[in-house]
Amino acid sequence: MVAVFKREFKSYFANPLGFIIIAVFTLFSGMAFGMIFGSGSPAVQGVVNFMATVVIFATPFITMRLISEDRRQKVDQVLLTAPVTVTGIVLGKFLAAMALYCVGLASLVIYPFIVSFYTTIDWLLYLYALIGIIALGAVMISIGMFISSLTESPVVSAAITFAVFLAVMLLGSYAASADSAVLTAVNGAVSFIDRFYSFTSGISDLADLVYMLSVSALFVFLTVRSVERRRWA
Repeated sequence: MVAVFKREFKSYFANPLGFIIIAVFTLFSGMAFGMIFGSGSPAVQGVVNFMATVVIFATPFITMRLISEDRRQKVDQVLLTAPVTVTGIVLGKFLAAMALYCVGLASLVIYPFIVSFYTTIDWLLYLYALIGIIALGAVMISIGMFISSLTESPVVSAAITFAVFLAVMLLGSYAASADSAVLTAVNGAVSFIDRFYSFTSGISDLADLVYMLSVSALFVFLTVRSVERRRWA
């Protein structure tokens, strides 16, 4: 698993993708911080809140090559015959994507310290927000990785992944405006994005975190099953 992690993480920087992801995350988080700090608001968790939209657009590019690129280049069978389990392969790829994601969000750790020189901030609330956006990333990366395992085209993988994220986001918006108990119930069951926002509002509970980690584990498991199916195909 460690070897797969190293291979995948290095592959992000073998082309401009990894640098672009980090630059985009840093740029937009800096812009959000500048707007919030410039307004004099101590609610620096608003930066994390803003970054949720950015990661919805960026995460499909992180995950699009995870499995599909190996299939496209016909090297997946080489990996499957290596002395590592399918679970180890999938976890190595998942953790590499999470590592890039967290590196991209590293600037979020700096902003509260800057604000604390000028005013008092709620450190616990900001910690909740950071936990929330990491959990959100785990959910989206696991979903994107599963979709990547279903196709040989990274472009198709990215497009489908983005469509899924957009559908979940729009469902939450529509359910909030529509007077429908069914839509509200469905949204409550599937909307990991709405659960993320509870972290930045300070009303999160353990159930939200357990839900997001469970969804991540489910899609990692489904990816393992998908890759194993390829082994015997």
